[in-house]
Amino acid sequence: MSDQYPPQNPPGQQPGGNDPQYGRAPQYGQAPQYGQAPAGSKGEPPLWAPWYGISFGGAFKRFFKKYATFTGRASRSEYWWWYLWSAIIGAVGSVVTGILVAATGTTTTTTSSGHVGFSTMSTNPLAGTPFWIIGLALIIPTLALIVRRLHDANLSGLLALLLLVPFFGAIAVFIMMFLPSQPEGARFDHPEGNR
Repeated sequence: MSDQYPPQNPPGQQPGGNDPQYGRAPQYGQAPQYGQAPAGSKGEPPLWAPWYGISFGGAFKRFFKKYATFTGRASRSEYWWWYLWSAIIGAVGSVVTGILVAATGTTTTTTSSGHVGFSTMSTNPLAGTPFWIIGLALIIPTLALIVRRLHDANLSGLLALLLLVPFFGAIAVFIMMFLPSQPEGARFDHPEGNR
């Protein structure tokens, strides 16, 4: 396999065959993708390129390697695996916050009109601090991932601003994350600056 990108046709072989060198054949059992960069020494594409068919753990590592990178593209698997990771992190953060609230004994019981309810609102401001710190630390890289995912679908990253529109904006962006990769999205790649 050659390290040339884009690959050149070997003598006697037509371009677009089932040779993985041409980027059209499935690699490691995944679907073929447009403009897939050649794999590096560890078998993964360079950071500037999207990683189609990334693993669950690989998506976590790559998310933090590209912490505030708003250029380039991100595959659907990069985005959705991170989405699952963030749901897990959110659930763990909620459990930790709940434990801290319970441990400090700041849960209050309220009664009104014969109704008894429990409030998890803590009077201890430190109980929710870990959850807020994690959320603040992840907001920039999550926005960067959304922008890169929009680029992979050949859409402007400015569409991420729809997240500022209450309710309907978040739904619109959520739906756009399902869009397939488009070969024209390669215009957002900058291989010379991010190796």
